[in-house]
Amino acid sequence: MPHSSARFSRVKNLAHKDNNYLHSIPAAKPLAARFPRGMRQRLEYALVWLIVKTIGVLPRPLARMLGIALAWVVYVLHVRLRRVGMRNLELAIPEKSRHQRATILRGVFTSLGRQLAELCLFPKYTVENVSKVVVYDGFENFERALQRGKGVLFLTAHLGAWELSAFAHSLYGHPLHIVMRSLDNVYIDRLARRYRTMHGNSTVDKDDFVRGLLSAMKAGETVGILMDTNMTPPQGVFVDFFGIPACTASGLARIALRTDAAVVPGFTIWDPVLRKYRLRFDPPAKLIRTGDDDADIIANTSLFTKIIEDYVRRYPDQWLWVHRRWKTRPEGQQSLY
Repeated sequence: MPHSSARFSRVKNLAHKDNNYLHSIPAAKPLAARFPRGMRQRLEYALVWLIVKTIGVLPRPLARMLGIALAWVVYVLHVRLRRVGMRNLELAIPEKSRHQRATILRGVFTSLGRQLAELCLFPKYTVENVSKVVVYDGFENFERALQRGKGVLFLTAHLGAWELSAFAHSLYGHPLHIVMRSLDNVYIDRLARRYRTMHGNSTVDKDDFVRGLLSAMKAGETVGILMDTNMTPPQGVFVDFFGIPACTASGLARIALRTDAAVVPGFTIWDPVLRKYRLRFDPPAKLIRTGDDDADIIANTSLFTKIIEDYVRRYPDQWLWVHRRWKTRPEGQQSLY
């Protein structure tokens, strides 16, 4: 693929605290009660900066050990996250024993800790050594879809190392646009943006998402969408996820149907045999078109959600079970949490 600053875009909703382990630090809540907002943000930033820089100066094996250790501290101390994770696992895979579900949940925190280490090590990664961290798998599927010239919608989820995929693409010569919502803490937000854009990636404010998405498709470019988080109507529609209605972002289906862009599933998965990540691209999903726009939006959103579910079933200890995925309920249904 040719070098381009607009070849690959990722959409991230980083504001939801269940999806961002940087916000899971146990000290955050006491700070909120004791200090005014400005001082609290500076103290939170100081703690995050210390963690990021400390891990970042370590050799990669030690960095991973420390990242995983910190994640396990959060696992031990953050009762609410454990409770949400176990509840989600109970809902999604009731056939598993409680012991098996607890093992999966502990694996989730190991996965998050590993990804935290990789993020802190971003400044050390170069075009010469990135292949020691991430390798492509099925990249030809993405490349062929891009050559159609109608744009590519990269279907992905909070699975494995979603942060690392966009960063690795920029090092491989394909800088990305990252459509993102600002973090609540302005200082941590600046730090996160600096790390994500240090090799040519650029950020686009989430308010410009729709316009940016349509422009990218018109130009034959690529946008990545994380569509495995809880939504609320009208941005979301209810489709089954592990057999349970889940309010799911419908924007990807709407844009795909409108632009005829290719929808390419892609996930960055930790491979314990290779001891590195595989950025896996599958062949494009075949869109469902019946002529009924509303029905087609729901049907394709369900199709994309099923693709994500299949990957989560294959790699259950790498998905973000601590997010309240089924928080929004259909009218008249009681909360599941």
